[in-house]
Amino acid sequence: MSHNHYQVAIVGGGISGTSLMFALTKYTDIGNIALFEKYDEIATLNSNAKGNSQTLHAGDIETNYTIDKAAKVKTSALMLENYAKIYGYTEKLMFKIPKMVLGVGEDEVNYLKQRHHEFKELYPYLELWDESALKEREPMLLMGREESVCAIGTSEKYSTVDYGEISKSFVENAQTINPNNDCFLNTKILKIEKENGTYILTTEKEKFTADFVVVDAGAHSLMFAHNMGYGLEYSTLPIGGSFFYSKKEFIHSKVYTIQNPKLPFAAIHGDPDLVAEHRVRFGPTALALPKLERYHDIRYQEVFNALKPDLDLVNTICDIFKDTDIRKYVIRNAFFELPILRESLFAKDVQKIIPLIRADDLEYADGVGGLRPQVINKQTHELLLGEAKIDTKEGIIFNMTPSPGATSCLDNAQSDAKIICKYLNKKFNEALLGEELLCRSYPLCSG
Repeated sequence: MSHNHYQVAIVGGGISGTSLMFALTKYTDIGNIALFEKYDEIATLNSNAKGNSQTLHAGDIETNYTIDKAAKVKTSALMLENYAKIYGYTEKLMFKIPKMVLGVGEDEVNYLKQRHHEFKELYPYLELWDESALKEREPMLLMGREESVCAIGTSEKYSTVDYGEISKSFVENAQTINPNNDCFLNTKILKIEKENGTYILTTEKEKFTADFVVVDAGAHSLMFAHNMGYGLEYSTLPIGGSFFYSKKEFIHSKVYTIQNPKLPFAAIHGDPDLVAEHRVRFGPTALALPKLERYHDIRYQEVFNALKPDLDLVNTICDIFKDTDIRKYVIRNAFFELPILRESLFAKDVQKIIPLIRADDLEYADGVGGLRPQVINKQTHELLLGEAKIDTKEGIIFNMTPSPGATSCLDNAQSDAKIICKYLNKKFNEALLGEELLCRSYPLCSG
């Protein structure tokens, strides 16, 4: 049996794992890194263009963000945008498709006007569009509508990303910079153990060792953590998101709606699809599923290990379902998956964006959509609304990254890189990262 050792091992070949591989290669002096992906290609699940909304979340039209959260996400988005510019991916993997958040009815119109006033210093490019401006830009938003509307949006910023292809580029660039880095495809990590200060990663064929491990395995991350005795206060509730295609090209912009602050799930939006020419996707739905990967077989033991069901979890879910908005949302989204009813039911939601759309204008997007690991804190009885990380301080990190995890991939990678360098006594070149990805000057930071 062969035995291979790496300074850092990364489990998971999606946008989070691949961006970390790139960041460690480009901005640290770590000598060799291994990336493990159980499928035969990078980014086949949630990071694939079919598994997400392809949106670069800059915090400007995301109404569930406070101004502090928006400022942080703006920085994260800038890092990914600058990466795309450096490597020549703009207008190839990242695009300037117009985007907006739409307010419908007097209350939402007033809310957006106030939000535009509060956020215009942070986002000076954002425009407030009244009905006449919207009629010129997206006439279908107005046709057949009785309520007053307005929107805040922009046509000038990068808004749309093929995260699957970006993930592949991270690996390619990391291996170009350092050929000692390895990417193992078709290699499923079965078990992670620690022995004499070194981590042992067991696959079906051989074992690997590493000084530091980062698990960026989506819904599986908490399963690995639980198997090692970490994060037992958390459960993962897998939420599958589905989409519907419109048969006509009703809009040419990304059109979002105002988020319900009680819900951690995205409000309905419409997006021109990068990988389905002249088609618009509407969604996502949100449905709890007994699996950790969308469109793959159910592995009940993995679901059980990630969920860690106990009385605290039952009480937490009961508390969550006491909220009328959440309860109605969950029930309604379950009906969106029923073949006979789903188009007619979902069309009613889409009518907030396109008033004249009907069930016959929609078709369920088979094979499109991903699975979000919605993390529950069983101690506080809360749904966690942001990214979740378990830093054990013992040389292993487990990342669960709900939206905007893809947008924040390089920012999250920077955070993990600092932790890794400190633990391994390696150098992190914050000056170079700041210059390239943030257009700033930083003093050189040693780990």
